[in-house]
Amino acid sequence: MQITETTNEGLKRAYTLTIPAKDIDARIGGEIKKLAPQIRMPGFRPGKVPANLVRKMHGEQLHAQAINDMIRESVDTLMKDKELRPAMQPKIELDQGYDQGKDAELSVELEVLPKVDAPDVDGLKLERLTVPVADEQVDEMLGQLAGNNKSYKDAPKSKKASDGDQLIIDFVGRVDGEEFEGGAAENTPLVLGSGQFIPGFEEQLTGVKTGDKKTITVTFPEDYQAAHLAGKDAEFDITVQQVKVETDTEIDDDFAKNFGLERLDKLKELLRAQIEQETNGLTRTQMKRQLLDQLAAGHDFAVPQTMVDAEFEQIWAQLQQEAAQADDPEAAMKEVEDERDDYRRIAERRVRLGLLLSEIGQANGVEVTGQEMSMLIQQAAQQYRAEDRERFMQYIQQEPMAAAQLRAPLYEDKVVDFLFDKADITDREVTREELEAAIEADEGEEVAKAKAPAKKKAAPKKKAAAKDTGEDAGEKAPAKKKAPAKKAAAKKDEAEADDKAAAKKPAAKKAPAKKASAKSDEAKADDKPAAKKPAAKKAPAKKAAKK
Repeated sequence: MQITETTNEGLKRAYTLTIPAKDIDARIGGEIKKLAPQIRMPGFRPGKVPANLVRKMHGEQLHAQAINDMIRESVDTLMKDKELRPAMQPKIELDQGYDQGKDAELSVELEVLPKVDAPDVDGLKLERLTVPVADEQVDEMLGQLAGNNKSYKDAPKSKKASDGDQLIIDFVGRVDGEEFEGGAAENTPLVLGSGQFIPGFEEQLTGVKTGDKKTITVTFPEDYQAAHLAGKDAEFDITVQQVKVETDTEIDDDFAKNFGLERLDKLKELLRAQIEQETNGLTRTQMKRQLLDQLAAGHDFAVPQTMVDAEFEQIWAQLQQEAAQADDPEAAMKEVEDERDDYRRIAERRVRLGLLLSEIGQANGVEVTGQEMSMLIQQAAQQYRAEDRERFMQYIQQEPMAAAQLRAPLYEDKVVDFLFDKADITDREVTREELEAAIEADEGEEVAKAKAPAKKKAAPKKKAAAKDTGEDAGEKAPAKKKAPAKKAAAKKDEAEADDKAAAKKPAAKKAPAKKASAKSDEAKADDKPAAKKPAAKKAPAKKAAKK
């Protein structure tokens, strides 16, 4: 094979590879010899079919396979001989004028990783902002849990249902006079005003009493999940089995048992641990930002634009999704478009930091073990349907670039933990609000730094191999705290509520599975001008045991 370099500019490389026709023909001949003993043809004894007949029968297929194999081998040879470390998958093209019997000419274009000296990690100084958990915070979460896990008792038969009351109903639905699958249910709980069922359903039940029977007419939404019902009028015959009214929830040992815990103090311990876990995550986010700022301040080297493009596309897709959900999508998207260049600089910063972290990890023996990698693959595979999981796992095992992307977030976190251990850390106690404000302020500074031209500071030249690029480097804004979840099965009638789908709104569509390079949850930057405010706090995990 002949290798001719056609481009060597910065990190860009391009080559022409020529595979001689005689080598291709020899490869095909070798495959024919392997295949011939297996060929069966009338008039010939087994294994005695002439090679020219085998070539005539299977020549096209053998040629295609030989070309594909030799292209892959040639590119592998190029990478090895030239000691190239591709930043992304190389672009490989076979000359369009190629035909059997001719030399095969390939063009290979790629960007290589820059040679980066591992930064000096001695002398790092970080401040750790810690938030003690107050009893008042635990009590506040208990109150939220109680408010989101309401209890109901039977109302007098004369009671007319109003918003906030719970109905236990039987219903049968019909479209064009015919009952439809899933359109009937018994003993279904429905809280008026909850918006649990399709528009118009709950409103027509206001004022009903225990024992009432009523027929209502509703129209399924145009975007209803069952396409055969979307946009159609439906009639429901409803029997009100019971009207119930809300009762005060006692926060006691019995309340704790709804979450699978024996006593109230155990529930409080669980809530306290959950609050500590959330604030520890915020503390790590703020510390990691300090760390990366110190690393970024001392390094400004060229980075592969293909990596920057890939990182920017991820940022941009997220921004577009958020803009589409804004009150004024058009105005939100215009604001994002105005700062497009800033976000691209942020993408470049992320890539540069990723390369720095990779070099630190390589220089200090940080690695992802085979067991850890196996767990990563299994976790990522859970995002796919059962029938696709095995295929995904095979893909990761066969594609080194995909495996590297999957490994990168964990590798980065392990390098960050290594640097935390090396750093001189001082603790300062703050409130949660002060910690969140510090993170928001840091995010604003992040954008400001991206807008300002970076000071050129040449890094020492040194050869280094960085397979784990860690290109996802950056720190994420504090994750939104989830609102308390409902009790798993505190009462049979409430537990069955979500099983009756006929008259309900369509369930929200599941978000597309993330790419294998999904970022770590704790400390990757959204790098947006302002951090989102956290929402209501998350409830403890619950047992799904029925009473």
